[in-house]
Amino acid sequence: MAKKKETPQLRVIPLGGLEEIGKNMTVFEYGDDLIVVDCGLSFPSESMPGVDLVIPDISYLQKNKEKIRAFLITHGHEDHIGALPLVLSQLGVRIPVYGTKLTLGLIELKLREHRMTDTPLIAIEPGQMLELGNFSVEFLHVNHSICGAVAMAITSPVGTIVYTGDFKIDFTPVDGQVTDLQRFAQIGAQGVLALFMDSTNAERAGYTTSERMVGEMFNTYFAKATGRIIVAMFASNVHRIQQVFDAAVRCDRYVVLNGRSMVNIANLARDLGELEIPEGRLIDVDDVDFYDEDEIVILTTGSQGEELAGLTRMAFSEHRKLDIAQDDMVIVSATPIPGNEKYVSRVINQLFNKGADVVYEALEDVHVSGHACQEELKIIHALVKPRYFIPIHGESKHLHSHQHIAQAMGMPKENIFRLKNGDVLCFDARGGARLDASVPSGAVMVDGLGIGDVGNVVLKDRKHLSQDGILVVSVAVNSQEDCIAQGPELVSRGFVYVKESEELMEQARAEAVRIIEGCIAKGHADPGTIRNRLKDDLRTFMYQKTKRSPMILPVVMLV
Repeated sequence: MAKKKETPQLRVIPLGGLEEIGKNMTVFEYGDDLIVVDCGLSFPSESMPGVDLVIPDISYLQKNKEKIRAFLITHGHEDHIGALPLVLSQLGVRIPVYGTKLTLGLIELKLREHRMTDTPLIAIEPGQMLELGNFSVEFLHVNHSICGAVAMAITSPVGTIVYTGDFKIDFTPVDGQVTDLQRFAQIGAQGVLALFMDSTNAERAGYTTSERMVGEMFNTYFAKATGRIIVAMFASNVHRIQQVFDAAVRCDRYVVLNGRSMVNIANLARDLGELEIPEGRLIDVDDVDFYDEDEIVILTTGSQGEELAGLTRMAFSEHRKLDIAQDDMVIVSATPIPGNEKYVSRVINQLFNKGADVVYEALEDVHVSGHACQEELKIIHALVKPRYFIPIHGESKHLHSHQHIAQAMGMPKENIFRLKNGDVLCFDARGGARLDASVPSGAVMVDGLGIGDVGNVVLKDRKHLSQDGILVVSVAVNSQEDCIAQGPELVSRGFVYVKESEELMEQARAEAVRIIEGCIAKGHADPGTIRNRLKDDLRTFMYQKTKRSPMILPVVMLV
């Protein structure tokens, strides 16, 4: 009897972005067609010393790379586009990338840095439909803290998925283009199988404040300032950059762009028509000295306290041209990314120490979020009316809060799926949904040119080194006469200062001699055995003497 052919199912697989902030990536698969929404990175935590970036594990994509029809990008933030050059190079196949014009402009800058110029970058507009094998995708305009953000309605043979990406509902956006609630409602009326929605602000009651409010605060503070004005913010927030220029023009000031990303993004946005810079109002940093202090606005990176960013260098007098002066007004127009609070606080304290007047979110409303709060989330739930709901983009607490919002809106608990990275959610033609076996997922660490070659063992060693240092023991053993030919020599790095610990080092050397001679006496003069005994016994000896456990690195040579 012939085996019954299985009916294809829609498989949705988040590879990043769940129970975490960052590295957003979601796979949609039906039959032989696979599309990937977003390809982001996250930044390393304190528990990842030496790591530059963290990207999703793409083992599943590598196994199915011939099925991939496209990467679809919701917007141009690093947690949605940052991993693209690394992922595309790992896949090794030519895959088109779709996004709005600013999103693609930012992607092109990244690909150029990696010398990748053959990736097809295809611009889309909100309202456009795209056919990709078994999928048809419609792009919907949404508000966010960057221009060109879109949600997606992804239709497959089993039904339509609405995927919001990062969004908020701003009824007075700077560019006048509001989130397309009408189209959300129309798609909801046609029937939506599942809603995947941003959960970043699911704990916050009410509505997210309009971006225009920040512009009003700029006008107020710019009018008060008597010296230079320095505004630190995310370079990607083009609408906020526009509001800085608008406020500067009202106060007859000139704007300096400081920081590579600020310069690159402002130039790109101007070329694409997303940013209007009044003629003659943008000046070069090298020309600042030709203007009075009450004529200058410095727009800089560094709102997150990054060590090499513009504001930090200015605060600690490490910038080649700019320094903080007594009468400067510094406006930090951002909220710290979770985990960055102490770095931001360090810079703000230093700004105060140098006599600046510092305005930041804890004092005034000089920043608004780009993510929807609870009442905005409820609006989308009410308009879309999905059969199933999946909260995305957030830590566990955010996903949990969003689940309760959905239940309060009437969604049955059994129709809400709290997924983890790597989970496989299957939808069938009858409208059913179930979890299947998971696929490999997790964090792949990028260190320099190495992708994934730094694992838990390497991190453990780095933490060990950072906490207790290293003690190198080198010795040469005469294999014919079974005796120590030279050494042992001890070198300490990050453990003790040798000149002040000569007695300890001499005792350790004597202990190493005892260990090596003990091995030789027992007929175990091979390098492997001596190395292992030195590691174990010297570690015990050092802990007894100092209550510290340095990494012991024995180097044993046979002569």
